[in-house]
Amino acid sequence: MDSPFGLLAELTYRCPLACAYCSNPLNMADYSAELATDEWRRVLAEAGDLGVLQCHLSGGEPLLRRDLAEIVAEAHDLGLYTNLVTSAVGLSRPRAEQLRAAGLDHVQISIQADEPAISDRIAGTPSWRRKIEAMGVVKELGWPLTVNVVLHRNNIDRVAGVLELAEEVGADRVELANTQYYGWALRNRDALLPSRAQLRAAEVVVRAARERLRNRMDVIYVLPDYYSRYPKPCMGGWASRQLTVTPNGDVLPCPAAQSLPLPRASVREDTLERIWAESPVMTAFRGTDWMPNPCRSCDRRELDFGGCRCQAFQLTGDAARTDPVCHLSPDHGLVAKAVEAANADSRADALPLIPRPHGVRPSPRTPTAAPRRR
Repeated sequence: MDSPFGLLAELTYRCPLACAYCSNPLNMADYSAELATDEWRRVLAEAGDLGVLQCHLSGGEPLLRRDLAEIVAEAHDLGLYTNLVTSAVGLSRPRAEQLRAAGLDHVQISIQADEPAISDRIAGTPSWRRKIEAMGVVKELGWPLTVNVVLHRNNIDRVAGVLELAEEVGADRVELANTQYYGWALRNRDALLPSRAQLRAAEVVVRAARERLRNRMDVIYVLPDYYSRYPKPCMGGWASRQLTVTPNGDVLPCPAAQSLPLPRASVREDTLERIWAESPVMTAFRGTDWMPNPCRSCDRRELDFGGCRCQAFQLTGDAARTDPVCHLSPDHGLVAKAVEAANADSRADALPLIPRPHGVRPSPRTPTAAPRRR
């Protein structure tokens, strides 16, 4: 594709939760100078001109932006389909009604488990009951509701209960997504990676639920990369379908690409159109010409595009390497070793998790006007 159809607008990395699987950057202080309301308006207008059709409003927790309704209204006026990706902490009825009036199209709420104590422990703060209440408000106001659950060793055995909960709240879609190991999640990988036995049991439950709920609720199950024979086509190919704008205005081909040693591109310094077409961060791994072997000579090179560049960099130190998830990668042993450890008979069922620090207090107030240049 010549232009992206999806924009992930990461409005803030501040968040009331402390999930140990968080994939947001470890250095959140680098993103404290958040884009102002008028800057987001310009970004949305440029995204629409570029061909973007869908706008996913995410974070961190986007509800911490006081101007969220203004941003939603701008996106709505531009004809963009808007999806709020939220923990639902702070989604009160008055706030929800405000967003409904602004034109918000869809709500995705995350939950950590089907049972309050487990969910709150994983989230690092009491939040389960507020999430359930918010799901009720979403359905009462007539929004489509997606329930998202990040699966890992500590909650994958609760899949049946999660599906029952999603059915009870009237979810239109449930996403069961195994953890992606970036950011804080990579630090906690040994405690998060499930065993083969856990995955087999979960897949049986998911298959049965898909059959039973076929005409009532979409059930999406995302397999863990580490157990796949081939890597996933990250974002449908590097800088081919979607782009991400971070809270401070950096533009990336995917949410994790800030970890790569590539030149920075910012909406505070250039237009989205030029960044998309010309910036090194977008062109570095676009297409297939950059590929080394075995990717270059592989029949799947235009199916999975060599896998995830961020994962390759984090595991090997070289973003141009074949994703080690692939069984053909010369670095596959790095992944195989982690999988072997997750399935070791001597391993404890629950290793301690390192919670991500809460990301609310240290950040400044959201600006409503662009900062002055010096």
